[in-house]
Amino acid sequence: MSKRGRVLVAMSGGIDSSLAAVLLHEEGYEVIGMTMKTWDYASSGGSKKETGCCSLDSINDARDVAVGLGFPHYILDIREEFGDYVINHFTGEYLEGRTPNPCVLCNTHIKWDALLRRADKLGCEFIATGHYANIREEAGRHVISKGLDANKDQSYALWGISQQSLSRTIFPLGHLRKTEIREMAADRGFMALVNKSESYEICFVPDNDYRGFLKRRVPELEAQVAGGEFVLEDGTVVGHHEGYPFYTIGQRKGLGVALGFPVFVTEIQKEKNRVVLGRDHELTRDGMWVSKLNMVKYADLVGKPTQTVTKVRYKHPGTPALIEQTPDGRMQVLFQEGVNAIAPGQAAVFYEGDDVIGGGWITKSFRQSEMDGRR
Repeated sequence: MSKRGRVLVAMSGGIDSSLAAVLLHEEGYEVIGMTMKTWDYASSGGSKKETGCCSLDSINDARDVAVGLGFPHYILDIREEFGDYVINHFTGEYLEGRTPNPCVLCNTHIKWDALLRRADKLGCEFIATGHYANIREEAGRHVISKGLDANKDQSYALWGISQQSLSRTIFPLGHLRKTEIREMAADRGFMALVNKSESYEICFVPDNDYRGFLKRRVPELEAQVAGGEFVLEDGTVVGHHEGYPFYTIGQRKGLGVALGFPVFVTEIQKEKNRVVLGRDHELTRDGMWVSKLNMVKYADLVGKPTQTVTKVRYKHPGTPALIEQTPDGRMQVLFQEGVNAIAPGQAAVFYEGDDVIGGGWITKSFRQSEMDGRR
């Protein structure tokens, strides 16, 4: 056993997770590689060639790194639990008129739990991934903070991990930039990783067509929801849509409505099978409610209104906001300036400087004029 300890590294076959394993190996950890198979091409029904973290090529790429450095590599098949939880949730959220974030959900409920269970069986004290984020212990809490590389920071996707899981997690790349990772891989002769393209698609929607995925997953869906109304915010009917699950808040393209001025999806009304359209300024909201919280830096903030920078989606730069946790476990968020295209079903993450205070799922957004009924 290494003096640094034994660590189970999640290896997708990409450059980031591979270099995470390499760096830990060089630091003296006893490394075991693990590639998780979360889905397969046959079940996705897409038209594109199988690519990404679950393809045979990616599994072989991860194994090649492990074999080259002399540490074990295993494949962990979690397709059943992934499908039962993440894919079913993904489908269900669209059917409820919300916009899901499957990557955050997978991290929170599937990958970390699966890794830790296998780590225990293999006698590993730690698990590690190639995420661009940092962890430190402060005042008895395990705190996630942003990675050094602002363009690659992935702290937004990690807010849901429990304190117990964070206590055993290592992020070897948090203090590095992507350019440094590529240089390190090249210096060590891993040119196949350097030249490998990165995928930004949802892993189980390889053709990036979530509408087609929904139609294949729920064959009767189109017949059930097609023909609903496009309406303006005053209720004026301006057309008919293909089905409310096929639209997201903030969408402009593909609406098939010509009004002489640009319009965006501002609201989805599942019960009425309506999609509300409006001009750009009608997308703006002044606050929101967030539920199913996971607090990271502080155990809770009940009775402690806190100034934060709050992100409402992964690429959102964040907006100054006052957050206040209610006794029933929700968070009220009041933005300093209005925020566009807040989509229920997405994750909201609260930051104090570079630190993640916590996060949760957006349930409802509201305007200043709706403040009295915002609950």
